Amino acid sequence: MTTAITASFAPTDLDNTGDELLREPVLVTGPATYQAVTDQVCRVTEAPRAPRAWYVAMAISLALLLLFGVLITYAIFTGVGVWGNNSPVFWGFPIINFVFWVGIAHAGTFISAILLLFRQKWRTGINRFAEATTVFAVVCAGIFPAIHVGRPWFAYWLLPYPNIMGDWPNFFSPLLWDACAVGTYATVSILFWYTGMVPDLATLRDRATGRIKPAVYGLLSLGWRGSARQWHLYERANIILAVLATALVLGVSSTVSTDMAVSQIPAWHETIFPPYFTAGAIYSGFAIVLALAIPARELFGLKDLITKRHLDNLAKLALLLGSMVLYIYLIEFVIAWYSGDPYERFAYLNYEFGPYWWLGWGILFCNGVVAQAFWFKFARQTWWIAWPVAVLCVMGMWMERFVIIIVSMHRSFLPSSWHMFVPTWIDIGTLAGSFGLFFTLFLLFCRYCPMVAVSEVKAILPQAQTRDALANERH
Repeated sequence: MTTAITASFAPTDLDNTGDELLREPVLVTGPATYQAVTDQVCRVTEAPRAPRAWYVAMAISLALLLLFGVLITYAIFTGVGVWGNNSPVFWGFPIINFVFWVGIAHAGTFISAILLLFRQKWRTGINRFAEATTVFAVVCAGIFPAIHVGRPWFAYWLLPYPNIMGDWPNFFSPLLWDACAVGTYATVSILFWYTGMVPDLATLRDRATGRIKPAVYGLLSLGWRGSARQWHLYERANIILAVLATALVLGVSSTVSTDMAVSQIPAWHETIFPPYFTAGAIYSGFAIVLALAIPARELFGLKDLITKRHLDNLAKLALLLGSMVLYIYLIEFVIAWYSGDPYERFAYLNYEFGPYWWLGWGILFCNGVVAQAFWFKFARQTWWIAWPVAVLCVMGMWMERFVIIIVSMHRSFLPSSWHMFVPTWIDIGTLAGSFGLFFTLFLLFCRYCPMVAVSEVKAILPQAQTRDALANERH
């Protein structure tokens, strides 16, 4: 079944990671023509059948998604007592999962928005499905605060809607900060992702056969005809949304971290939390994009567009951010020691030598030590090394959220109030189900939407650069 998509192009998977000082780096290793790029991307959606692995992955994802829906419904009708939350651990898996998925959502915005503003051409091969991970991760994140309040049918109280009682939301509540931050981030991310797809959806519309596909793609492409005015407005909208998204990359993680930093719990009341959460969020996002890019390029035959250079650059950025996270981990211990506060010192000793010591050392290994493998080019270019490293980084970032939230709360000021946290099977099933939701959306996107930004890849082809240079000379 895989040959239905990949056979006609037979991607070569060339090594294009060399440093070219006198010419532009090679970012498309296959036939560098407009038609070849269009055919290679569109063939994924136009193939009569997806690869067999896609059906297996979709079946697993749908099963987890069904479990997710059942467990959420059970928790709503039964009560939040079905989770492992207790006193003093009032925040359990739902908030851990919320912070984790918000972090995952940051890489897509970083790759698309910030690299666009810095005119990094290599982003064109991976920005589209990186943006998709942002949108789908925000969807997963937004579910958990709603069910964690215990009465999700009153979640609309978070909105400043006009009412005769005048009970406006409490703007001093961190819950409202999350609602505003995630809501704004989701809106801008969806607009950025969808706006970028409009020209490619029009290409699928023009190539589609039958009755249903042309109608659906025609509706989604919003009447795009590729006129000069449309391209002008399209590029201006992309720049505006990129600027907004760049600010939100910093704002959303800072807001989520401030939920805890405004408290008095030891190891939470820290001004280092905003940059700490931002670096960790982008790091986990890059790790999951790398973990998804490696099988996607193999499964759908996109090695000529998502090249080894793209994977190499992703690994380098993951190395940079992983080193920053490791440095912040070490700095936190120094801050706790230098503060002279016995409660602060105990909190960090409890991280590494308390009942959850294996998680404390685990995050140092997964988030700091493992990423150092990317110093070596061989590790960055070998999928059976790069993919496990990326997966371990994602696991490590979830473990970090567990340590920050659970381990900080289960032993606070009074030993008489200490209590261990043990997740229930519903906690674990809900976490697995959130991955089912994410991968279901991602697999549907891979099958029915352009995974690679066709119009942006064409803009970096050699003939496009030559044409632009000639036009500049004429002017």
